[in-house]
Amino acid sequence: MFIEIDKGVDIVGDIHACFDEWKQMLDQLGYQKNEQGLYVHPEGRKIVSLGDVMSRGPKSIETMEFFLNHQHLMYMVDSNHGWKIARWLDGRKVQLKHGDEKVEEEFIEFERKQGREKTIQLKKQLRDLLMNAPSHYILTEKGQPKVVCVHAGIREEFIGKESEKIKNFCRYGDVAGVDERGKPIRRDWYKQYKGKLLIIWGHDPKPEPLIVNNTINIDQGVVFGGKLTAYRYPEKEFVFVQAKKDYAGVKDNPLNKKE
Repeated sequence: MFIEIDKGVDIVGDIHACFDEWKQMLDQLGYQKNEQGLYVHPEGRKIVSLGDVMSRGPKSIETMEFFLNHQHLMYMVDSNHGWKIARWLDGRKVQLKHGDEKVEEEFIEFERKQGREKTIQLKKQLRDLLMNAPSHYILTEKGQPKVVCVHAGIREEFIGKESEKIKNFCRYGDVAGVDERGKPIRRDWYKQYKGKLLIIWGHDPKPEPLIVNNTINIDQGVVFGGKLTAYRYPEKEFVFVQAKKDYAGVKDNPLNKKE
């Protein structure tokens, strides 16, 4: 759960299968392919993904495979879409909606091209990767906690701990039921946060990074036609990649929502 900042960390918001934008982000951050075809930073920087690397967008399998291949070089936290897809890959009965159905469609095509055996193998590897993702990471400087990386949010008393209650809060945020359309009613946990550790989170798309009470939201809705965002630490700099298009194509685009 603890990652030493060392040469620097690049924290990346929700990718949502926008693999082309993700590759562009790696280039902008200065990561380069080594002889094994893996992306590493010449200065020894590290990547932390805030999860939701799949679903809604066009290239879920490629994006998940990327993190599978880089699992000893890059970090990824648990997330709501990640947890849903992990359970689906495990053969459990889950409803694939809100863009998760696109992952199933990709796997049908993958099996048609690559065969059943390769598909079963990949599903197991990705299931294990997603199931083992921690609810949050803590970035430390010489052993001292500085930054918390989490998908949807965290309470101060949850930091550094793990339980089903904490995992669910980190995946979904502070949810007060669902509305008439079946969408979660989210409470703004970050407005009550009074902690000293900086919290970097995603999950809830905002047109620009939202900075409130020592928390920063870096999900700028790349899959909805917005931007993919990275936050460089300790530099405290934002890096953006503009989406090539609105991949999700939903009527209620969250980037158009008035706060």
